[in-house]
Parts: sequence; C-alpha cells; structure tokens
Amino acid sequence: MNTATLKARTEIEALKARISQLDGDSLDLLFRQARTHNTWTELPVPDAMLHDLYEIVKMAPTANNGCPARYLFVRSEAAKERLAGCVAPGNADKVRAAPVTVIIGYDTRYFETLDRLFPHKPEFKAKFAGNLAAAETAAFRNSSLQGAFLILAARALGLDTGPMSGFNNAAVDGAFFAGTSVRSNFLCSLGYADPAGLFERLPRLDFSQACTLL
Repeated sequence: MNTATLKARTEIEALKARISQLDGDSLDLLFRQARTHNTWTELPVPDAMLHDLYEIVKMAPTANNGCPARYLFVRSEAAKERLAGCVAPGNADKVRAAPVTVIIGYDTRYFETLDRLFPHKPEFKAKFAGNLAAAETAAFRNSSLQGAFLILAARALGLDTGPMSGFNNAAVDGAFFAGTSVRSNFLCSLGYADPAGLFERLPRLDFSQACTLL
C-alpha cells in the first residue's frame, strides 16, 4: 500500500470516529426545513464565499472523477441583464434581484482532463474521445449531480438557493459559452432570501409511492 492510499484510509477512519452523522439542526438546514427561494434581500455574496463554495463542491463525487461541471457566477448588473434575456418571463426578475445566479454548465470535452483527474485508468480519456455522445451523456448526468451538491453546499454555508430550469438553453449557451465546449444545464440563484416571498410547503411523495424494496 502506497503512502497516499494509507493516508486516505487513515483520514476517513478518523473522520468517522469523530462524527458519524449530522445532527437534527444540520439536516433541517440542508433538507427538512430548507426551501427554494424566489425573493432576495440586498445583502451581497462576497467573491470569497463563492471561492469557499467551490472548494467544498469540488470534493463531491463524479463518475471517474471527471468533474464535468463548469460554474459561471453571474453577479454584475450587465451580466444579470444578459441572463435575464434568456430566461422565462417569470424568472427574469429573480435573476435581476438575486446577488448571484450561477449557471451550472457541463464541458462536453471534460474527458480531456481525465489523464490528470483519473490517472490510474488512462484508457478512459481515449474511450470518451472516441464516443462523444457517451461523453456528453456522462457530462450532463454528472454536472446535474454536481449542481445538486452546490445547492447543499450553499445551504451549509448559510446561503439560500433558488434553482431554476425555466430558461432557453440555446440562448444561454450563445450568450455565455459561445465558441467553447461548455453547455448549460440549469441555473441557481444564491444569496440571502427574503422569507416574505415564501408560500406553504408543497407535498412530497410517500415512501410507498417513490420507493421499492427488493
């Protein structure tokens, strides 16, 4: 066993010995009492917090450690107006009001970094380079996963979130990713919400409706 592997195993054993699960308040903050927000206060989100957010999100799992997600943080007034022109009418004011709206995208050529990110399986880079349709499917799936982790990480840092799918992908790609291999997946506003914009929590499916035990 090499030194790096031994260190990784020792670290996870120490972590599980120190904390085995989150407490009730943490679960409320992340899931049980968390809400999707549509209205925002004027409190800013500092750039340093966005750096902190990414440092957390980048550690979450992706297939083959591919890390295909790309995050474009829209925070200037000019960029907000550009994005507002690409979203559904009901979402335009949300984009303008939120301190930050992140475009969660995915790099269709993410496999070009696999030789560095997944070095013990060098054949994976060639595998996806030779099958661009499979690469795009994997990039979209895993960037969706990374976007979900971004929502949880933002909540963990005390931010509120407002994920959105009501927008024109082609328009966003043309406005923000033209000439690149990046494509948009979904949007998520970040900031400190005004709870006055909330309504009652909507129902969820019961275990018996959503889950199967085999």
